[in-house]
Amino acid sequence: MIPNDEVIELLQSLIRNACVNDGTPDSGHEHRSAATLQGYFGVDGTIVEGHPGRQNLIYRVPGSNPAAPTLLLIPHLDVVPASDGGWTYDPFAATRADGYIWGRGALDMLNVTSSMAAIFKRYLDGSLPPLPGDLVFAATADEEAGSVLGAELLAEEHWDLVACDYLLTEVANPSFETPSGPVLPVTVAEKGPAWRRLSTRGAPGHGSQPYGSRNALIPLAHAISRLAEAPTPVDITDEWRTFVVGLELPDDLTSRLLDPDLVDGAIDDLAVDDPIFARWVHACTHMTITPSGLHSGIKSNVVPEDGFAEVDVRKLPGQDETDVNDHFRKVLGPDLDEVDIDPIVTFPANASPYEGLLWEAIGDAAEELAGHRRLLPAITPVATDARFFRARGVTAYGVGLFDDEATFGGMLAMFHGDDERVSEESVRRTTAMLERTVARFGELS
Repeated sequence: MIPNDEVIELLQSLIRNACVNDGTPDSGHEHRSAATLQGYFGVDGTIVEGHPGRQNLIYRVPGSNPAAPTLLLIPHLDVVPASDGGWTYDPFAATRADGYIWGRGALDMLNVTSSMAAIFKRYLDGSLPPLPGDLVFAATADEEAGSVLGAELLAEEHWDLVACDYLLTEVANPSFETPSGPVLPVTVAEKGPAWRRLSTRGAPGHGSQPYGSRNALIPLAHAISRLAEAPTPVDITDEWRTFVVGLELPDDLTSRLLDPDLVDGAIDDLAVDDPIFARWVHACTHMTITPSGLHSGIKSNVVPEDGFAEVDVRKLPGQDETDVNDHFRKVLGPDLDEVDIDPIVTFPANASPYEGLLWEAIGDAAEELAGHRRLLPAITPVATDARFFRARGVTAYGVGLFDDEATFGGMLAMFHGDDERVSEESVRRTTAMLERTVARFGELS
């Protein structure tokens, strides 16, 4: 058994490295955590650097059977920024208190990064015999800003380093309680990003004389307002249907959550008692549109001559870029003539089948450690590094095992939020879960 203090100390080090990715090329500084991991492993790995300081760290332990499938462990090293207020402890101090490790990245996803590293170290140093197939570890950069300098770079330009048949990554979720007992969500699918940039042109003038002026901010603000307020397309995916049925909810609520015409009312009812879970249900059943940035003007007394806005769009499996463009056209109507719309990041929604070698390994590990093998295929609204590998036919899952007090809504609230933290017990259980999954994968290979 891997000592929990070892994993926690590594997690604290990674949090304190403050590999904050604000979306600009010069942020991230993943070289800090790459160096931490190399020191932890005691062996230099292969570094792929897409921009100075934006390092990806890769290792491969050859298997004993060249015909056996390869398993990739692919955590990321970067984290999102943390606000100045709202935290009980310094978000980059990695404080260990009250049975938790507090800090930015504790859940997203440095807890899993640390667990995977501790497991991989045993295979790298020979403490555990090699699997039949290769075992690869790739700690990536830039996941929080589209993975252009991370997983996309590796998959597109360095496939020989990360080539695999199966992979484990995020998102790890706490279990759900159902009338028949607990079920363990396994992330098998994710929405596809379809981010857009909206831009407008006007003409400069004095802010004291607005009559008849061509203010670039006005049509841009109208467009953003309409997109934010308009209902978005609904799609009930196979993954969502399987997930809802597995929760064993009351029959009426189950029917409403699976009916495109009734799901919005069900979400409104859920929001009364659990607004965070309702927000997640909405994201898993709708194309979502979130205005996330608005920029215009040079000073307060000058009519803006140009403006632009960023919009986070996420599409479900079954939805594509045509659906996104059709929705924008429908919502903006004639105003579309005043606004230029360009893609920023686009990638298809993607999913893996919930069957086969790795699925059975996860089920066996759950049965051994949690006393059941009731796995619940789940879709996540976020984009992960898995998408670049699923596009190559790789089966990809995200899974972990949390303490009995952890809740799905509580975890969701901490992702990119204040007071992000993970319990020491959840770290122990997730490490054990992943360790047994990797070992069982080898036994089944």
